[in-house]
Amino acid sequence: VGIKVNSRMVIGEVLTELGIPEEKFAATCVLVDKLEKVPLDAIQGDLEELGLDRSVVEKLTTVLTNKSVEAVAEVLGPDSSAVKQLNQLLSLCKAYGIDDWIIFDASVVRGLAYYTGIVFEAFDRKGELRAIAGGGRYDKLLETFGGDPTPAAGFGFGDAVIVELLKERNVLPTFESSGIDSVVFALNSDLYNPAIDIATKLRKAGQSVDVVLEQKKTKWVFKHSDRIESRFVVIVAPDEHDNGEVSIKNLATGEQNSVKIDELEEWVESQR
Repeated sequence: VGIKVNSRMVIGEVLTELGIPEEKFAATCVLVDKLEKVPLDAIQGDLEELGLDRSVVEKLTTVLTNKSVEAVAEVLGPDSSAVKQLNQLLSLCKAYGIDDWIIFDASVVRGLAYYTGIVFEAFDRKGELRAIAGGGRYDKLLETFGGDPTPAAGFGFGDAVIVELLKERNVLPTFESSGIDSVVFALNSDLYNPAIDIATKLRKAGQSVDVVLEQKKTKWVFKHSDRIESRFVVIVAPDEHDNGEVSIKNLATGEQNSVKIDELEEWVESQR
């Protein structure tokens, strides 16, 4: 399985440079998304209804054929918000250790009009199954329906495709247990990547782990951990991290100890 990623901001910045008004961005994205299935001639009438010249889409498709963020940066410039957003995403993917699964593809724009940021599509690398999932970020959708301004992300997938894929890979879960063992919490944003790395170590050692990557108070984290019945809270703090350690609190006993990050696997084994 692979996941193609892009940002709607890429096409937005290109359209701005081409002088296309913002109110036409979403409709243009819908049309561009169709180009994967139909030739440019098939949407010519729709382009004319929007008042767009054929050359606009031809210039867009030139940009959207790029397969690297570096190539997009050459077009949009190093100060591009889209490029910065994509680089941040790829950095987080690397911190999570999932970068081998991620493929940048500027042609992924998604056909729905409400996406505002990162968009993605999951696919079967073997090419045996149809599209697995697709989604992205939308900052204004809830507000459109009368809710409070709330940045959000979502995706849709076909359950039949997922089941077939999991069966083929022999990883269909039994759902016999879904309890969280540890909640990993970074005390500041500079420690988000280390927190992700620590969560990955715990997962590799066999734990089920939740990671809090938000500016939350410690009190909130402990309440959250109690609510989901986690066994431990792993706190990633500046001083301890500088010493190569984390602070771990056992929520059942209230006992809190420092554990070397390099010895987390042994610690997990001792808690079995």
